[in-house]
Amino acid sequence: MTNKNKINDLVFLGFNKQVIALDRYSGEKKWEWKASKGTGYTAILVDGDRLIVSVQGYTFCLDPLSGSEVWMNELKGHGTGIPSVVSVRGSSIGSAAAQCFSDAAAAAATTGAASA
Repeated sequence: MTNKNKINDLVFLGFNKQVIALDRYSGEKKWEWKASKGTGYTAILVDGDRLIVSVQGYTFCLDPLSGSEVWMNELKGHGTGIPSVVSVRGSSIGSAAAQCFSDAAAAAATTGAASA
């Protein structure tokens, strides 16, 4: 069966050790996945052609178009908690928010300089 999903047409939601992919235009659920280990908060990173998911110390790589698990790493000995997930191809929500604040500050500085 051919997968007709395109990564640009999907939105990913993570909660309670699950990831759900929705069609960004219709809201239709395309696939869902549940972590075999870990509980609670789910951090997600779109990393090019991979979806990196971390759940309480366990890290998984998913195919973003199908939700199939590519690999899992327990990261034994590194603890649990809410992770920061960053890559050359993608960034965490914190980095995106920081960029928005930086852009807004730069725009405000430019506007302030122009009105002076």
